[in-house]
Amino acid sequence: DSIIALPEIGLWSVSDGMGGHSGGDFASQTVVEALSTLPLGMPPKELMESVRNVLRNAHSIIQQQSEDRTIGATVVTLIVAGDHFVSLWVGDSRLYRCRNGVTEMLTTDHSLVAELVLSGQLTWDEAELHPQSNAVTRAVGVGDELEIDKVRGEVQRGDRFLLCSDGLTKYASHADLQVILRTTPLETIVDRLMTLALDRGGADNISIIVIDVQ
Repeated sequence: DSIIALPEIGLWSVSDGMGGHSGGDFASQTVVEALSTLPLGMPPKELMESVRNVLRNAHSIIQQQSEDRTIGATVVTLIVAGDHFVSLWVGDSRLYRCRNGVTEMLTTDHSLVAELVLSGQLTWDEAELHPQSNAVTRAVGVGDELEIDKVRGEVQRGDRFLLCSDGLTKYASHADLQVILRTTPLETIVDRLMTLALDRGGADNISIIVIDVQ
């Protein structure tokens, strides 16, 4: 996994590599390094389009290095500008928002099990236990064209956002996240989430970013 926090431009991101240790490490680092090149002072719409462009560039770089292997990375980004947010994502890294004590998953996984959830056959918690829970249908660096999904909305004072890789959501249920996001101070919430995942097995990399809107 690789993460990046750029509060000076209102951008945060988590990327989870796939394709073995070295391949996944290269893929996730390529994604966050591409995001790190974004300059200060861009208007929100220009920033969003620039994020799209650097992800597409990372897609090409990873493809060029993949040779005969399948390597890639999921990515979830959050852009906050004034009283609005936008998230761009690929794969099964997620964005949640806790507002007035209610936690909502704002992204939808690009995975085989997500299709079962959306058809009503599974809940998201049940999907994490499915044998094919790791099978993503989109990733940066995989496939000819990079399809990037987007969700946008308003930001309110007191909102709390969580970006995370599946290393957390494999072990933390929606009910767990609801309680922890509602009750835990910002200073200790990442440690609490990390400890929960590790205590329950924590066999994957765990990446977490939490942002409070003041």
